[in-house]
Amino acid sequence: MRKSVRGPALKRPRIEELDCPVEVRRHPGARRLTLRVSRTRRAVIVTLPVQCDLGEAGSFLDRNIEWVRERLSSIPQPVQFVDGERLPVRGEFHKLTFTGRRAAGGGVVRAHRTSDIPELRISGREEHAPRRLRDWLAEEARRDLDERVQVHTRALGVKAKRIAIRDQATRWGSCSTTGVLSFSWRLILAPPRILDYVAAHEVAHLAEMNHGPRFWAHVERLVPSMKEDKLWLQHYGLELHRYGPTAD
Repeated sequence: MRKSVRGPALKRPRIEELDCPVEVRRHPGARRLTLRVSRTRRAVIVTLPVQCDLGEAGSFLDRNIEWVRERLSSIPQPVQFVDGERLPVRGEFHKLTFTGRRAAGGGVVRAHRTSDIPELRISGREEHAPRRLRDWLAEEARRDLDERVQVHTRALGVKAKRIAIRDQATRWGSCSTTGVLSFSWRLILAPPRILDYVAAHEVAHLAEMNHGPRFWAHVERLVPSMKEDKLWLQHYGLELHRYGPTAD
């Protein structure tokens, strides 16, 4: 059992200077205090044994505050969904425009090319625009992934039970033993070949639930550029986690 504690109990002056979420997790298997910084959520996580009190956790974080600052400084700043911001969609940057007006079609996000950079117009009340944009991006990801999954399942002669779109912090995709393929909606931000690679990767798990030689042979057969695409995710994947409706 893992318990998370946030906020008031750890409010010490130096901790508040971090300007990021600080989480304390009690874990029965922990033998000592540990500290890490989540690069995808830009959060500081302190794990402590059950018998350790919160004051000790705060002191531990204070003693390691410079290490935490160094790690945080290496993480790209978050980019919120706000009017005028730029957001990559299928690898191409778009300017966000919150119209503040309701449009025919119920607030659907539409792309317009009015200048050298495409524009995404999000209609409806401005306070609802970030959520509406995120929902649209998730649906666009679902549409693209459904298409590529169908192509790859036919090629391998396997069948997926269904596709789920989530906001996964540590994985771009996953395959359950029941055949459910789950993907991060943020794949729609990447170039299409990267989304295709992740789709192929998870489809290959329907044939091989491991990462052995036969599995990788399936992926490379489906996506010959597998090695380059995998490297792209390693180098630039963290950038995709910068974007979101909120800064956390």
